[in-house]
Amino acid sequence: MAATKSSYAIISVGGKQYRVREGEKLLVDRLKTDEGKTFNPDVLFLGGDGDGTLSPRTQVTAKVVGHVLGDKIRIGKRRAKTGYRKQTGFRAHLSQIEIQSIGGGGKHAAAAPAAVKEEPVAKPKAEAKAPPAAAAPASAEPPRGYEDFTVADIAEKSKRWKIEQLEAALKFEKKNANRKGAIAALESALAAKQEKN
Repeated sequence: MAATKSSYAIISVGGKQYRVREGEKLLVDRLKTDEGKTFNPDVLFLGGDGDGTLSPRTQVTAKVVGHVLGDKIRIGKRRAKTGYRKQTGFRAHLSQIEIQSIGGGGKHAAAAPAAVKEEPVAKPKAEAKAPPAAAAPASAEPPRGYEDFTVADIAEKSKRWKIEQLEAALKFEKKNANRKGAIAALESALAAKQEKN
């Protein structure tokens, strides 16, 4: 479904869902992405003009405008007849994002498919003898929502992942998060999978 002016998307950012349109700004929980950089959140639904698509293959491009603090919330505790009074405050760490494009409208979304089309043409010539190895890098991505998983989630869920997903998750973990517990869990799950094969 092509994105139109009346189209909208439901995206998932930080475990929460937001309904967004192009050009819209919103506050979300603090992201690891730096200010001024763009990212592609998970798209759960694409709708508009009376029809919708569940789990679309469309990309939404969002830009991190800035990292801000939310409004101060005052919390007061008091117990009757004892004189006990206590006040604390809380300010949420938030990120302000702007939705740049839904679908292929942005520069980043248009450039990515062109690079993907060129890569498979070059690989079969170099690796004509090993077609299974050529097919593996195309699906070698960490599981969906991996960035939001805790170490406990990774240890539990990694037993059900494919070898390609485990390798991609391990590569991602070493490059970005570098959590020792997650790396150990991924390496043990990968070793167990390789022993079975």
